[in-house]
Amino acid sequence: MPGTPAQRRSVALVTLGCARNDVDSEELAGRLADAGWDLVDDPDGADVAVVNTCGFVEQAKKDSIDTVLAAADLKDSGRTGAVVAVGCLAERYGKDLAESLSEADAVLGFDSYTDLSSHLEAILHGEKPASHVPRDRRTLLPLAPAERQAARAAVQLPDLPAGLAPASGPRVVRRRLGSGPWAPVKIAAGCDRRCTFCAIPAFRGSFVSRPADEVLAETRWLAEQGVKEVFLVSENTTSYGKDLGDIRALEALLPQVAAVDGIERVRVSYLQPAEVRPGLLDALTGTPGVVPYFDLSFQHSAPAVLRRMRRFGGTDPFLALLEQVRERNPLAGVRSNVIVGFPGETEDDVDELCSFLERARLDVVGVFGYSDEDGTEAAGLDGHLPAEVVAERADRVGRLVEELVAQRAEERLGEVVEVLVESVVDEDGDPHVVGRAAHQGPEVDGETELDLPPGARAAVGDVVRARVTGVSGADLLAEPLVGAGAPVPA
Repeated sequence: MPGTPAQRRSVALVTLGCARNDVDSEELAGRLADAGWDLVDDPDGADVAVVNTCGFVEQAKKDSIDTVLAAADLKDSGRTGAVVAVGCLAERYGKDLAESLSEADAVLGFDSYTDLSSHLEAILHGEKPASHVPRDRRTLLPLAPAERQAARAAVQLPDLPAGLAPASGPRVVRRRLGSGPWAPVKIAAGCDRRCTFCAIPAFRGSFVSRPADEVLAETRWLAEQGVKEVFLVSENTTSYGKDLGDIRALEALLPQVAAVDGIERVRVSYLQPAEVRPGLLDALTGTPGVVPYFDLSFQHSAPAVLRRMRRFGGTDPFLALLEQVRERNPLAGVRSNVIVGFPGETEDDVDELCSFLERARLDVVGVFGYSDEDGTEAAGLDGHLPAEVVAERADRVGRLVEELVAQRAEERLGEVVEVLVESVVDEDGDPHVVGRAAHQGPEVDGETELDLPPGARAAVGDVVRARVTGVSGADLLAEPLVGAGAPVPA
């Protein structure tokens, strides 16, 4: 039976970062609600504000610290009882962060998640929990992936509290913090790759897949909550199943998730190009209910830069992969991220990257200027570029990408798309309806506005067939088609 605080308390969960953090926050919300806490949306007036931080890149760290400080201002004015930092930044820096961020009442790592309620109650009673001491979480599980499933119950992982992924049997320990028609589902945790620029494996740990029955139980629960689209997320989705004894487990999982009653479409995130196999291409483009969407982690295309990043591939194999995708589905959506200004990168390398992007016809590209991350191999590499050179190259590639993304969107003029409606706002009697087409991932890939005919209406969660009639950058304007999937006349 869940523990209950001596009196009912309220807690606000503020989430920064990626969709994986969104899942973590909803799991924490489920545990706190089970323990008798009232969940509120706004830290202003809450007994405790819990900030789920992001520690990925410098700007994300700054945003996280600023959010903690903003919550601390509410505490100083008596409008919030306590402020607690959790999440990746807290896990990564722990004690050092606590010492430099004295405004927070506690900095708690992933090991505190299973008993967060007790920690929060203690803080409200004036106690000061010991600050988290960071460690390399890759050491918590066996090196061999095949041995990890048996060992995972013995360790506390953020994604596997008390040795379990959020479902324990048919029950899901998760509470939705929003009401939108899509939701992320975490299918794995951690990463085994050793990219020289990335610190994530050290604080998220080694790669561990969630068994299919847990993923399906959570998907069914989300469908019962009104979710129409599930977004399968992890640090490296193409590795799913390698610790379950089946590297093709994702191909088997996709049709099962898509078959869940109430789920209209399934989307997969974060694919490593070197691990994309023909069977997975077939599953992502040929499974009913699975959208042909490819979130491919290219990072660069010049082979010399990729090798220094400890990554595989290059311009020619990446273009060949894109050709295979489009042979299966010419309208497939493709997005990626690239890093410019990496140590040792030459002007010729930047030229090659630009040439690749011009030929790749990607729907969305995130451009990041390189910066050192604590504890990464790249921070010790020779060939570091001056900050102004990194900024200039990021600006150059960013301006090119802006133009190329607009061109790619224009190629979709006249295309028939299926739009998941995410918001409907009445503007002086004229509904403003916005959603996402199949090639547009949540929050970062643009949106599609529906130009409804007079007197028609649409509701959040509807999937509307429409023809693209206009573009603005990566955003689309589309006119609903008459017939099935069209908005309902008023």
